[in-house]
Amino acid sequence: MTDLGLHMGQAMGDQDLPGVLVSDLEGPHGICEDHAEDLKRHFNLITMQDFLENKAQLGPQIQAVYIWCGRPAVSQELLHSLPSLKIVASAGAGLDHLDLGLVASFGVKVANTPHAVSSPTADLGMALLLAAARRVVEGHQLAVSPHTENFPTDYMGQQVTGATLGIIGMGSIGYKIAQRARAFEMKIVYHNRKRRKLEEEEAVGAIYCERLDDLLQWSDFVMLAVSLTPQTQGLIGKRELRLMKPTAILINIGRGLLVDQEALVEALQTGLIKAAALDVTYPEPLPRDHPLLELKNVILTPHIGSATHQARRQMMENLVESILASLSGLPIPNEVLLK
Repeated sequence: MTDLGLHMGQAMGDQDLPGVLVSDLEGPHGICEDHAEDLKRHFNLITMQDFLENKAQLGPQIQAVYIWCGRPAVSQELLHSLPSLKIVASAGAGLDHLDLGLVASFGVKVANTPHAVSSPTADLGMALLLAAARRVVEGHQLAVSPHTENFPTDYMGQQVTGATLGIIGMGSIGYKIAQRARAFEMKIVYHNRKRRKLEEEEAVGAIYCERLDDLLQWSDFVMLAVSLTPQTQGLIGKRELRLMKPTAILINIGRGLLVDQEALVEALQTGLIKAAALDVTYPEPLPRDHPLLELKNVILTPHIGSATHQARRQMMENLVESILASLSGLPIPNEVLLK
């Protein structure tokens, strides 16, 4: 069999199962390889490459698009070529890679997996906060350096217990951060599009800041846990960084474009703020000569908020449930509704 024939045979899979478009079955831009066998029990998986090589035959078979790590991209051209499409199921909580209005205009539903990612992402947010506050990465480098003969007695960090944490974005992730921060006896203030219920605030000891400026001025740690929208892009820029304390630490577990990175570099270089810990940047990864990579007062992680074996499996299972519900005409778990 030719390579094309082999690809076609793999693409066709089990004809009795509903066709689901995926980016790839392996590699850095594919689905989790550990999940492939589970998915194949429910679906005939069609890779983007196979689809592009045979749109006429495979297009009508595809009833769902399974988005993992933002791929495949859902464009108007793709939607036009999938006449049987019922649902776009996207892993994670963020939806900035999707034009929801465009998808809805084709009569296609959208689902995501916000609950699966909220706990591990909140865990990472606290890990970054603690690591930046206590200079853990710098400390590790000092401890293992072949040039270290003595540990300096003036190696100091910021105290977390009793400090004020400002959470921007009090959705499921932000609220779980507040729950964790309370155990560290932190004072919690938050800014959100909508105020939480009084009993929810009281449960974590959180105080609502209607004005973002107040939160920035009061907080020792500022945690970005907000979705990226046209309204939140560039939310933290030069002006906002100037409002923060010179001892403050910025943590971003949302999206890179929430922050003006040039302004952040300048703020970190000039001591306008103390440090930053970023799980997200723009682009990802940053160019290897980007100044953020050179600064000692920055911790960077490679967008791993939901990257635990347990969370990724739950994300996959949630996507399968949503796709199956959609194909059966049942209510879709975690359906994303246009606001």
